[in-house]
Order: sequence, then C-alpha cells, then structure tokens
Amino acid sequence: MGVPSTQASNAIIYLTYGAFLVTGLYIAWRLRTQSKGDFLSSNRTQKAIPLALNFIASALGSGILFSYPEIATICGVQGVVIYALSSSLPLLVFGFLGPIIRKNCPEGFVLTEWTRRRYGVAAALLLSVCTLITLFLYMVAELSALQQIVTALTGLDGLPAVIVECVVTTIYTSLGGFRVSFVTDNIQGAMVLGLIIIAVITIGVETHVDRSLIGSSGFLDASLLGWQLVYILPVAIFTNDFFISGFWLRTFASRDDKALRLGTSIATIVVCIILTFVGVTGLLSAWSGAWPGPAPPGYNTANPDDPANLENFPDYPPPGSLSFFLLIAELPAWVVGIVLCMVVALSTAAFDSFQSAMVSTASNDLVRNKLGLWWVRAAVVLIIIPVIVVALRSPDILTIYLISDLVSAALVPVLCVGLWEKMYFWRGFEVVVGGLGGILSVFIFGCIYYGNATDGGNLLLLEGGLYANNWAAFGAFVAAPVGGMLFGIGGLVLRLGFLWGRAKWAGTRFEALDRPAPMNPGAFVGGFGDEGSEDGAEDVVVSGTGKSGKFF
Repeated sequence: MGVPSTQASNAIIYLTYGAFLVTGLYIAWRLRTQSKGDFLSSNRTQKAIPLALNFIASALGSGILFSYPEIATICGVQGVVIYALSSSLPLLVFGFLGPIIRKNCPEGFVLTEWTRRRYGVAAALLLSVCTLITLFLYMVAELSALQQIVTALTGLDGLPAVIVECVVTTIYTSLGGFRVSFVTDNIQGAMVLGLIIIAVITIGVETHVDRSLIGSSGFLDASLLGWQLVYILPVAIFTNDFFISGFWLRTFASRDDKALRLGTSIATIVVCIILTFVGVTGLLSAWSGAWPGPAPPGYNTANPDDPANLENFPDYPPPGSLSFFLLIAELPAWVVGIVLCMVVALSTAAFDSFQSAMVSTASNDLVRNKLGLWWVRAAVVLIIIPVIVVALRSPDILTIYLISDLVSAALVPVLCVGLWEKMYFWRGFEVVVGGLGGILSVFIFGCIYYGNATDGGNLLLLEGGLYANNWAAFGAFVAAPVGGMLFGIGGLVLRLGFLWGRAKWAGTRFEALDRPAPMNPGAFVGGFGDEGSEDGAEDVVVSGTGKSGKFF
C-alpha cells in the first residue's frame, strides 16, 4: 500500500496550510485600508481568467473524491458523463443570467438583493434562509469530507487537519473578506489544475487494468437509473447553484458581461473535464480489481443477497464512495502525496469561498449592511463554531443535501419567472406560495406513490437516496418544480381575483395588471453608507422600487 510516512504526510498537509496562511495574510495586509463594501464584495473588478479560476475553485471541493467515483460504480460510464455535465453546465447560467441581474441591481452582490427589489421582503427572506442553510451544509460537508479523506489516504486522524483549515481560512477571511478569498482562489485553482494533470498522468501510467473485468462489470451499458439521472441531476444541481451565493459574488465581481461569459465558459469546460477524470477513477478501481476486491473466503458469490453474507461480511463489498481511495492505495506513496496536496488545496479553496459568501449574504440580507467592519469580521469567526460542532458529529450530509436540492427545485423556477419582462405582474406572493407549494407537491406525490402518508412524508427527506431502484426520487424532482409552478399560477389567480373583487367593491380601477415603474438600478437598498467610516453610522436606506405592493 502506497502510504507516505507519518512525517511526510504531516509535512505535506501543514506546509500547504502554512503557505496558504502566509499568502492570505499578505493579501489581507495589502487590503488593510479597504472599505466595508470592498470587504463584502468586489463588484466589476475582475477579468475573465481570474473569474474562471474562481469558479473552478468554488465548484470543486474535496467531496468530489467520494461522489463522482461512487456514481461510476453504480451507473458506469453513463453516470460519470451525466454527473460531470450536470455539475459543470449550470455554471453557464451565471454567464447568461448574470448580465440581466446586474443590469437591474448593479450595486448588489447577491441574488437575494435582486429578489428583494423584484419581489419584496418576504420572498427575499425565504431565499436568504434557503441560501444560508445551504452554505452552512456545504461548509459542514467539506469539513466532514476532509476528515475522512485525510484518514483514508494517510491513516492519520483527520481532526487536526480540519481544525487547522478552519483556523487558517478564518484568519485570512476575517481580515481580508471576499477579496482575499478571490485572490487565494486564483492561486488554489491554478495549483489544483496542475496537480490534477500530474495525478491523471501518474494514475494512468501506474494503474493496470484487467481487460476481462471491463465487459463483465456492465459499466459500459445504459441503465434505468442512469436515464433517470439525466433529469434528476441537472434539475437538482442547476437549481441548487442559485443558493450558492459565492457564485453570485463572483458574477457581480466580473468587470463586464464579456469577461463574465468568457470566464464561466472556461470554467464549465475545465470543471467538466476534471469531474470526468475523477469519476473515471471509479471505473479504473473496478477494472483493476481494487474495488470491490476478491471475495473473502466463505462469501457466497453465487448469491450476494444471502443473509449469511450480510451477517458474516457486513463490510463487503466496500461502498463505491471509497473506490478512489482503494485505487490510490495500490499506487506508489509519492502519488498519494500529490493527491493529498491537491485535497488540501481543493478543500481550502472551497471552504473560504463558503465562509466569505455566508458572511456577505448574512450582512446584506439580515442586517442590511448596517454592522461595522469589525463586527462583520467577528461574524466570520463566530460562524465557524457551529460548523465545526456539526461536522464532528459526522451527519448524513448527502441526505440533507438532497433535501436542499428539493427545496431549490421547488423555489427557483417560480423565482426565475420574474426575469421575463412580460411577467411583470408576477409578485412575491406567487414566489412564496409556489415555493412552499412545490414542497407540498412532493408530499402529495409520495402519498399517491406509496399509498400512505408516512412514506409520503419520508420522501420529503429522500431517505431512499437518489440511487434507489424505483421512481420515487425521479417523481419527487418532477413534483417539486411542476407543483411549484402550478401553485404559483394558482396564487396568481387567487391574488388577481382578490384585487379585482376589492376594486369592484370599492368602485376603483383595477390596477393589478398595470406595468409598474421600472426598478431604479442606481439605488442600493442595503447601502454601505460612508465608505470611509468604520462603524457605518451614516448608512442610508434608499428605496429602489417604483411601486409598492410587490408581495401582494
């Protein structure tokens, strides 16, 4: 087994963290005179290549070493291609929708600010809560994945690495804010690209594939689950990306629309290639015999479902999520060292992006950017405490992710209706009713599909996961957006009917379908106040709306 020595493993991990800390502190020192607005965002300052590197670093995390090889062991080549495309292509949406959002809300820096202007406070708060919960879960998942990977690659306890990563990213993020995260992501993104190229070459050279296992594995064949994932994964990932405010921060940071489109296009291609390579390691692990390995003596290979197998060999075969690490274990120690350095860079880049995004979102949405800069810096430190506590409990993050995906699948479609200018009469009432109605639709579908309310409620939690051999997960991800739109339309009819009746009763003109005055793109509701003031005491709230009654 190619495992670096304890001394070598510790040196790779902590020297990498040390390099990131020094780099982050240097950048933060250079930005020591920045304003609160610059701390929270970096609007219209970045060119295409830095944007691309940032989107790459933000879209990847150490968890990809579990999920993408696992899909290969379940759905083969079909699953790898679908998962890679589903994860990368949604990045193009930010290049397409970003210019529209920025045109209407140029001084904002997160999607919730546009939502507040377009739909009102209620819809914005609903989106903000979903965004903050999603970012929190991503941070927890990143730390949980890092802890498991360090242990799997080196045999060491992964907890110290988790703590050091939190300390390092918290120090430079609390001092430099989003801008230091942006610069470090450039470095980490370029570093990851180089390490992945080296890792791909070495794995390809050092891995010996048993050709007899290729045909018998069935990984070249299509499957029902694979075809279901053609719909499930794009819907889940595309809508959930709207909740990742780190992507929106980078969208607003682009210098112009051309840089944004070019940056997201480059990032899409690179991320797709990287995720495909990572997923293929699951195939190589199976075809080289590293996964699941030879059956232990006494294992009934003729009947894998034999109760005696489950009783005597509960850990065989190992889960597909470990296939990458089983493959790496067969390679020389220096390859593991390269992968370990790549993991630290991946995890650090993703984690500091989530940190800065959560603080910027909370500052904008919950306190309207009224806190002074030092209070915002303190918030960066405080947020990390519950993240570490939850991460150390090692919760089933995948299940919680799936719940978040269902919520986004219900809310995002009704939210995006407002991007169409001809739907100017679509209000926050429809967004809230549609989002909540989409979740209710999943429950209704579950009750019909299973024939009872208990299993219908469990479907809201997707306890069977995405990879169950039935139509439950597929139906849930159909019910959420379709039901959400139907409920939204129903809410529209109800609201218009109420306003029409009220106008008739009062003998006044029915105005609900009148085109409202355009949003004032120059007025930022959550202003930063006096940019030279540390406490933000001179913040001024300005209404950027043309007409009241956005919610109802």
